Amino acid sequence: MSNPILWALPDTIRTDRLTLRVPRAGDGAAVCAAVTDSLSQLRSFLASLPWVAADPSVAASELWCRTAQANFLARTDMPFLVFDRASERLVGVTGLHRVVWSTPKAEIGYWGRTGTSGQGYIGEAVRAATAYAFEHLGAIRVELITDEDNSRSRRVAERCGFELEGILKRERRAPDGSVRNTCVYARWPTESLGLAGPGGPDTSP
Repeated sequence: MSNPILWALPDTIRTDRLTLRVPRAGDGAAVCAAVTDSLSQLRSFLASLPWVAADPSVAASELWCRTAQANFLARTDMPFLVFDRASERLVGVTGLHRVVWSTPKAEIGYWGRTGTSGQGYIGEAVRAATAYAFEHLGAIRVELITDEDNSRSRRVAERCGFELEGILKRERRAPDGSVRNTCVYARWPTESLGLAGPGGPDTSP
């Protein structure tokens, strides 16, 4: 397998309603606004999202965006901002994390902006990012990890075709000292996706 840094991976995904693209310099203000809008909801599950414990700021969000772009180029992490194509408003974030290139496999993560729930944006984004993993990374497995009590996240997993493999009891401890159970979901590619193998169709150096 060639080094993934040499793969010509798209940095943008488009669906019927959404544009998913890798963060870049200048996105910090939009990300900070979305995090600020969603802070109380995100902080409901600090054991899974420890980064939301800190107060948001444009500077911190801008640092994250620039680091995220660098990580995408290095193929160490693959985050995508999710924009509504009609309004160009940032409605959430998804991404492929903890990629194991030797398998290959990845873990998908996501969160939606408060006020945009019920419109199916995050489900649409998760399906698109999962298809990206199968088509362009050649992934044979995509995992989805969520708190057992996070019913919204679990509904997204189930609506996007992820299978619950098991619940890890007392798997992590939240900042408040409570012990949390963790659900492990997964999906695998199917022949109907028409996969091109690792790196997709444009991987030659």
